[in-house]
Amino acid sequence: MTQTPSVSPPPPAPLAVYIHWPFCKSKCPYCDFNSHVTASIDHDVWREVFCRELEHYAAMLPERRVTSVFFGGGTPSLMAPATVAGVLDGIARLWPMDDDVEITLEANPTSSEAGKFAAFRDSGVNRLSLGVQALNDDALRFLGRAHDTREARQAIELAHKNFPRCSFDLIYARHGQTLKAWENELREALALAAGHLSLYQLTLEPGTRFYTLSQRGEPLIAPDETAAALYELTQNILADAGLPAYEISNHARRGEESRHNLTYWHYEDYIGVGPGAHGRFVHNGKRHATDDHRAPDVWLRAVGEQGHGTRVSEILDIPTAMREALMMGLRLTSGIAAEGWLNKFGVAFDDFIPAAKIARLQNEGYLMNRTDCVTTTPAGAQRLNAVLRYLLG
Repeated sequence: MTQTPSVSPPPPAPLAVYIHWPFCKSKCPYCDFNSHVTASIDHDVWREVFCRELEHYAAMLPERRVTSVFFGGGTPSLMAPATVAGVLDGIARLWPMDDDVEITLEANPTSSEAGKFAAFRDSGVNRLSLGVQALNDDALRFLGRAHDTREARQAIELAHKNFPRCSFDLIYARHGQTLKAWENELREALALAAGHLSLYQLTLEPGTRFYTLSQRGEPLIAPDETAAALYELTQNILADAGLPAYEISNHARRGEESRHNLTYWHYEDYIGVGPGAHGRFVHNGKRHATDDHRAPDVWLRAVGEQGHGTRVSEILDIPTAMREALMMGLRLTSGIAAEGWLNKFGVAFDDFIPAAKIARLQNEGYLMNRTDCVTTTPAGAQRLNAVLRYLLG
């Protein structure tokens, strides 16, 4: 009798960990992130409670391999380096970590925070993401930033000295911004940058001060035609410099892409720890979506009482998960791979989105549909929200 060879089960899927630090020194007028201004912070308490929620997830998702950790906010560079080290030690106790695990911390360029860069490095951070936002003092004042261009340049230089990988953000499509002025700013950014830049168009988000001002008629953002021209200029300059877009707003040299953010865009597993953090992961064959309480005091109390700060936890059905994966995947210049989609959902991509819709957008120049993947064209990337509304409508 022939014996059927045993087949080893696939290894557990890797895991990314997001830690949300909810505090800032002040609230920027364009920011709709979950951030709060407070007079005092007990760092020992926050370190302990972060680790407690991590233990909750480790009990659910044992033996996962952590490939990236991201400290976001808020302003994580306001954290005590000992808090960062304690959280990283907690993660390492709970899960195996990749030898080349990517550990990113977001930071502001003010001198008081830049002075802690070496301590963050010694805590285990190996990638810094700087919120520069502009290389123009008038623009920095307009954006409500606490630093000036001199501090920004010094912080970028210090980041290069302390971290093997670093990136910084800029915001463009500001009211009155010309193509020539943005080109000059971009070329200075390229002279300062290493392998990664994040370049975001200014948007008006409900609940922000800028949104309120815009409702009163104050001009804050560039007209659509100017914004489109600024976007195209950005793509051309960065591509010519060897930092092409790998996602709508992110540019990198090959190998310098943010591995943590790629987890989101590829719709892979991650947990969110901290006020307002959210997660997506597969557990017992089901895809889970979690959202934590947003208010820091409510989150702290919830973790103290039940071991986690989850406000909403639900199991996503396959159609909902596919809709989310579509919205994330089409942000990538590499698009959505047909084989990966089938492996993830057990449904072929062209069985989810009607071929007629794909063909129409392809004919209109907004999508490219190859046998192995679907991607947006540059024109489609500029109109991604409209593309998604059509595909999902």
